[in-house]
Amino acid sequence: MPEAGGLYYEIHGSADAPWLILSSGLGGSAGYWAPNLAALAAHFRVFAYDHRGTGRSDRALPETTSVADMAGDVIQLMDALGIERAHCIGHALGGAIGIETALRSGRIDRLIVINGWRRLSPHTRRCFAARLALLHGAGERAFLEAQPLFLYPPDWIVAHDSDLAAELDHHLAAFPGIATTAKRIAAVQDYTPDPAGLAALDNLLAIATRDDFLVPFATALDLAEPVEHADVATFDWGGHACNVTDPKAFNRLVLEFLRS
Repeated sequence: MPEAGGLYYEIHGSADAPWLILSSGLGGSAGYWAPNLAALAAHFRVFAYDHRGTGRSDRALPETTSVADMAGDVIQLMDALGIERAHCIGHALGGAIGIETALRSGRIDRLIVINGWRRLSPHTRRCFAARLALLHGAGERAFLEAQPLFLYPPDWIVAHDSDLAAELDHHLAAFPGIATTAKRIAAVQDYTPDPAGLAALDNLLAIATRDDFLVPFATALDLAEPVEHADVATFDWGGHACNVTDPKAFNRLVLEFLRS
């Protein structure tokens, strides 16, 4: 199992292609990108990883963790693998990690943030408070059973109900635990990118989905507002995890941006 510094990673695509880092959201798993890997790896050397504290990476976290710590993990992996520069796609928390990696390292060329933010919405804070209350009050299974409600549109859930039910035991077995999940949610809630650093970013694409239940559409759009060289793309449908629910449209969009 490939790992560096306690972090599991996997690499897909041609050895001579440009590097592309994928960083997932709260769940932290490299497996989140399964619907996108084949399309992206046809053009890039794709590097996906399990966040520290999740999946196949080291499950131990310090008493507190931060998005800056998570960006430090990405930079550590880049150093270990000899990645001088890379593009990056980050989903929600992974987008915050991508921003912070770009600001701290100066080694990210094109950055795509899916349903991210520069100021976390009060609505999103309420969602996290409800999820934490469910986790502490009803346990891990209830937390995971409710998770699709925050990620996917209702009609997609209906069409994929049997798949979601079949995946539940796998997600339960891989669940990082209550304490780790609470620490990671706290890191999300504490993060605000440096305004001057964010404004100076080049080649940012902010993706916003109108029916995202977790991160309001206006919040995801607002990420790009101070960035002079930002592009914005919108999905009318797809929920918070639009790269999973509409992978063909997503893959086409990001490849056009990354290869332009």
